[in-house]
Amino acid sequence: MVASADPRLAEDLARQLPDLQLVWRSNPESVLRDSLQSAPDAVVLADDLPGVDLVELLGVLRARSQLAHTSWLILASEELALRCARGGADTVLPRDIASTELLAAQLRNALNRTERRRQLEQQLSSLRSELAEMQSADASRDQLMHMLVHDLKNPITAVLGLLEMALEDNKDLGSDLVQLVTMAREEAQLVLSLSTNLLDVRKMQAGRMHLSPRPLDSIEIQRLLALAQSDVGVGLRERRLDLEIEELPEFQADPEILRRILTNLLSNAVKHTYPGGSIRIHARAGADSVLFSCIDDGEGIPAEDLPRLFSAFEQSRLTLHSRLDTGLGLAFCRLAIEQHGGRIWVESTRWQGARFHFSLPLPAEDEVEADLLA
Repeated sequence: MVASADPRLAEDLARQLPDLQLVWRSNPESVLRDSLQSAPDAVVLADDLPGVDLVELLGVLRARSQLAHTSWLILASEELALRCARGGADTVLPRDIASTELLAAQLRNALNRTERRRQLEQQLSSLRSELAEMQSADASRDQLMHMLVHDLKNPITAVLGLLEMALEDNKDLGSDLVQLVTMAREEAQLVLSLSTNLLDVRKMQAGRMHLSPRPLDSIEIQRLLALAQSDVGVGLRERRLDLEIEELPEFQADPEILRRILTNLLSNAVKHTYPGGSIRIHARAGADSVLFSCIDDGEGIPAEDLPRLFSAFEQSRLTLHSRLDTGLGLAFCRLAIEQHGGRIWVESTRWQGARFHFSLPLPAEDEVEADLLA
């Protein structure tokens, strides 16, 4: 739309832009009426419109939601052009320097911007719809997973308890049956760990798992390692385990989560070493963190697996024991350690073992002083 008392302005622009559909309006009433009935992509407002303050007219037009995508070009005296610029005009052209060619070029640019803005808003609307659908599907999956895990945990825990009782009172069991019951216990423990890891990985990815940190030291680490060894089970007893726990300064961590980190790393080492193999846990103090290492002499990790090693369902390859590895344990370790403010990494060469390391931050000196003064 070209709004001007002089029809020659619209005629000159039509000659410069023959592919555009230009309409001319000569008074503010028709500009208001027609623009609201059929929102134009761009409007050229000239300062020769009779009986109207151009700044006020621009304010009224821009306030209409129907014209949100319209671009406004002002052709006016220098002083009025500056006032219109402050009033929200997209382009202002002082009349004394604006040629028809320049105005036509600016109008073309304004139309391109309007079209691009409309496309972007359509894309944004589409992306918002897709995001809402994904969030709804994600919430449904999380709810289903939560229900499944909780429905699985009770019967699995009951089975584990019964198997433990059978192993404790095994006088009437032959050696073969004891071995079978032991294997059943280990498999049940594996299913319980997988289901718990699956639920907790999802919680951490969604930021819904909260830590309960408290002060830990070398004695507490030794206690957690003893619990982790019992969690891993008989497979660990078939390997040589060396613990090197140096004197550690007090640091903050969630003990239950740290126990599970250690359990997952030990379980991973068992899965990738032969019976009789060696596993070593080393804990030491660094400059600003406590450093843990889990080192084994097993099959090692192929180079192509290293970049995806700590992603859930990305470590899917057969272990030495021909069991498919979901990678959930290592994914849990990464998320849990990062939530503590630490990091985890691995060094490995195929058939030369693997060395998993992770760090947990030590409290800053001012935090230690504040604790001492409290």
